[in-house]
Amino acid sequence: MKTRKRYVQLLISILIVALIIPPEAMTQSSNKLTKEQIAQLVAPIALYPDDLLAQILMASTYPLEIVEAERWLKQNPGLKGNSLDQALLEKNWDVSVKSLCQYPEVLSSMSQNLDSTAQLGDAFLSQQQDVMDTIQELRAKAQDQGTLKTTEQQTVTVDPADPQIIVIQPTNPEVVYVPTYNPTVVYGAWPYPAYQPYSWYYPGAVLAGAAIGFGVGYAVGSSWGWSNCNWHGGNVNVNYNRTNNFNNVNINNRVGNQNWQHNVDHRRGVAYRDNATSQRYGQSTARSLESRQARGYTGAANQRNIQQRKSQTVNTGQKSVHQRQSQKARSSSNTYSGTKSRNQSAFNGVGNGKSTRAASQRGQASRNQSTRGRGSRGGGGRGGRR
Repeated sequence: MKTRKRYVQLLISILIVALIIPPEAMTQSSNKLTKEQIAQLVAPIALYPDDLLAQILMASTYPLEIVEAERWLKQNPGLKGNSLDQALLEKNWDVSVKSLCQYPEVLSSMSQNLDSTAQLGDAFLSQQQDVMDTIQELRAKAQDQGTLKTTEQQTVTVDPADPQIIVIQPTNPEVVYVPTYNPTVVYGAWPYPAYQPYSWYYPGAVLAGAAIGFGVGYAVGSSWGWSNCNWHGGNVNVNYNRTNNFNNVNINNRVGNQNWQHNVDHRRGVAYRDNATSQRYGQSTARSLESRQARGYTGAANQRNIQQRKSQTVNTGQKSVHQRQSQKARSSSNTYSGTKSRNQSAFNGVGNGKSTRAASQRGQASRNQSTRGRGSRGGGGRGGRR
C-alpha cells in the first residue's frame, strides 16, 4: 500500500514539473550545441583580431547576404578604399556584411564554406556566451603553446581585470592583418577528435611550423573600430555612428555603444536552427518549414527544375538544323552564362550543403542524359566551382 502511494506521489510530482517547465524550454536545452561542436566552428577564427572576429560573428547570421556580397566583390575587383565605401552606400546588406567587403579573402572563405558559416551564425544566435567562452579557451590553449603572441602585425594582451581574457588587436589600427593557421597544430593536441576543426587558408600567408602566418595587410579605414567583443558580457558591442562612410541604411536612430541585436530582415527568410530561435525572432515554425522547402531541403524545388529542363528539351528538339548549327557556334559564349545560373541554383540550399550538392549531381546526370539523347551538339560547359 505504501509503495503504491509513493508511486502515485511520484507521478503527481512529474506532472507538476511538466506543467511548470514550458515544452520549448526542454526542447531548447536538448538542441544546445556542445562545447566540442562550438570549438569546431570557431577554431579557424578564434585567433583573429577582436573587431574583425566580432564582424564575422554578426555577419555569419546573414548567410545569403554573405554570398551576395562575395559575388558582387568578385565582379568589382577594382573597388578599394573610398571608392568601395561609396559603392557600399548603395547596398542594403547588413553593416557587418558590408564591413567584411574590406577583407575579400575572409568574405570568400565564408561564402565557400557556407555550411560552417551558417552553423556558426546559428550557434552565435542561440548561445552567444558559450561561443565567446569557447573562443577564449582556444586562445588560452594557443598562448600556452607559444603560438599566440605579439608580432609586428598584432598585439596580444591579457585583460588586467580578468587574466582569463585575452585580447587581440592590430599593432597598427589602420592596417589589419588576417592570420592564417592550422587549427590542429596551433592549439596543440586537439582535444575533441570526434569534431576536427575547420581550416581557412589565405593566399600569400606564410606558415612556419606551428606559427601563425600573415599575408598582406588591409588598409581598412572607417570599417574598423565600430564593433568589438564584450568578453565580460558574453556578446558583441557596436557603434553604428562610426559606419556612416559606408553604411546609410536606416538604423532607427541608434547612437553610441550598445549590444548588437540580430536583424531578422537581413536573414532573408533563411530558416533558423531550432524552433526556439525561430520564435525568438518572430519566424513561425510553418514559415521555417516553408523556407527550408524553398531553399532545397526537400525535392519540391528540384521537381520544378526537372519540369523546366524537360520543357527546354522539347523546345530544343523543335529547332531547325540551321538553328542548332547557330547555337553550336555560340555555345562557348553561353558556357559562362550556364555556369553562373547553375551556381546560383546551388546556393538555394543554404544551410544544407549535402542536399544542395545532391541536387546538383542529379541535375548534372539529367543534363548528360539529355545531351546523349540529342546526339552530337556543341557547347554544354560544366558548372564549375566559384
